[in-house]
Amino acid sequence: MILQATVMKYIPTNAYFYIDNETKHGFLIDPGAQAGKLLEMIREKGFIIERILLTHGHFDHIGAVEEIRKALNIPVCMQANGRAYAENPVWNLSAQTEAPITLSDVTYLADYSTVSLAATSACDLTIIPVPGHTTDGAMYYTAKDGVAFVGDSIFEGSYGRTDMYGGDEATLLQNIRDKILTLPDETILLSGHSGPTTVREEKTRPFYQA
Repeated sequence: MILQATVMKYIPTNAYFYIDNETKHGFLIDPGAQAGKLLEMIREKGFIIERILLTHGHFDHIGAVEEIRKALNIPVCMQANGRAYAENPVWNLSAQTEAPITLSDVTYLADYSTVSLAATSACDLTIIPVPGHTTDGAMYYTAKDGVAFVGDSIFEGSYGRTDMYGGDEATLLQNIRDKILTLPDETILLSGHSGPTTVREEKTRPFYQA
């Protein structure tokens, strides 16, 4: 089961639950704000969240992490270059707000490693690096379900900004071509700030043509 929850403090952001239907164990991806709303959804639906997974370290994707981590006593995971964003409010952009954010007790995942549920190893996600929007940009891919949680790397008909700390447009476009658009055409792409799209649809965009 995949459930989207749009949360907002400064801008709307899509958080996602990736849940095993039988056990109701799962992962929470990019809880950017409104910890209370997300915790209430978890309680109402009987979800057992095993880990928080982050696609990158910008404030609008990590804003609710600490409250949820403490409430559920669960690990937080992100790509290995995420330390600069987790520990530095300037890099994660929260220094521009009234509540600078730092994350503690983060587990940094190796590229292409697989994160599996303790409740069932049949439910897992592979972390694939997609730097360019940030240096720690990554997606979580499940071939079994044909879905990639792509964060702000790629949107429906667009791609992430590259004018912030660690951003580089040429790097992002090359990674989109090499890492995302090489997935099977029917793969559903779930992003941080747009509706769902597919690899097949995004291949038609002129800005991805080399």
